[in-house]
Amino acid sequence: MSLVAVNHLSQHRAGFDHGETVITRHDSPQETTGIGLAVLRLAAGERHQGTTPGETAWLLMHGTVRGAISRVAFDFKRASLFDESASAMHAPAGTSFSIEAVTDAELTVYRCANTKPFQPRAFGPAEVPNEHRGAGQVHDRCLRFVRTIFDRRNSPDVVELVLGEVVTLPGGWSSYPPHHHAQPEIYHYRFSEPQGYGHAELGDEVVKVRQNDTIRIPAGHDHAQCAAPGYGMYYSWVIRHLPGNPYVMPEFTAEHAWTMSRDAHCWWPRELDDGGV
Repeated sequence: MSLVAVNHLSQHRAGFDHGETVITRHDSPQETTGIGLAVLRLAAGERHQGTTPGETAWLLMHGTVRGAISRVAFDFKRASLFDESASAMHAPAGTSFSIEAVTDAELTVYRCANTKPFQPRAFGPAEVPNEHRGAGQVHDRCLRFVRTIFDRRNSPDVVELVLGEVVTLPGGWSSYPPHHHAQPEIYHYRFSEPQGYGHAELGDEVVKVRQNDTIRIPAGHDHAQCAAPGYGMYYSWVIRHLPGNPYVMPEFTAEHAWTMSRDAHCWWPRELDDGGV
């Protein structure tokens, strides 16, 4: 069976039902990433509460929510994945939580088996920079917005998840140059229009991704992405640190790494400007 057939999850293109829809289970023997991903949809006035069995993060996709993760209160709203930065909550195992939907709301949920204690946290948009990564490189063809919510820079060493978002501009590339890392990762996609699509590389294989698709990214496989012209492509990304081998930086594929240089000269039609940049 091909790498794509095993790791491309496309059964939710018609949308998600009310409540929690599990896409991957971190505690399943068949889940090679060790990462759980779910989509939680709540109606206005509904409350979702419980206790986390393992390390858990919630990322607001749209709507207004409020509540508390242990003693950490939050009050977040989001109207656009594409034009607004992220709001998220992050908690260790054994944490009580309560999430109230002030309006209809949707969140993505990320889990792993980690049971080590750390302080629960809430991250608002002001704490999540909207980095314009790739600006000025190769005619801005890989300019994208990268929003890293938490990683080793702002998390204690006992935390096992890394969480962020990428917005790929219409017709552009992201996760570029092609790169890889030893730690497993999952991407979950949304598009600016419901019929939007893009392409995702898994090593030398390429998969067409659409609204609500998910891909697992096995360790060591390059995973550059591109969006079809006319369609913004959003994906959340979650990585799991490995014991003794945390994720810090990816390794860029050597033959394409030159494109990262701001003064890299690439071919460009002379009739469009006076040379490449």
